[in-house]
Amino acid sequence: MIDVVDDVEKRWHDPGMFRRVVTYASTVVVIAALVLIAVQIWAGRREACASAATYCDTASRAAILGGPGLVLLIGTLGAFVTTYRVWRERRTWPIWQGAGWFLLVLTLAYLAIGSSVFAS
Repeated sequence: MIDVVDDVEKRWHDPGMFRRVVTYASTVVVIAALVLIAVQIWAGRREACASAATYCDTASRAAILGGPGLVLLIGTLGAFVTTYRVWRERRTWPIWQGAGWFLLVLTLAYLAIGSSVFAS
């Protein structure tokens, strides 16, 4: 027999789950920002880039784009995996799905804007 879910009656209000989601998304964004700062410091102190711009070679350009981008992508995938797990437990999954979409948009925006370092 097929297990049918009543889609009309959803319990969208779950303050505890909301706090966990906000904490998760905020943590992902903060870690990505810290990785960005660390890569900025690393790229600025390289001997190869001492007299040129901060992003003078392919390694520094790839690091500035790939480091925080990878953190955001892993955070996005984690949010969507958690969405599935929470959905399977019949709990308040739309909150996690919203966080996943937020992180996905943030990831794509960062990668799109950050890809301009390769144009220079």
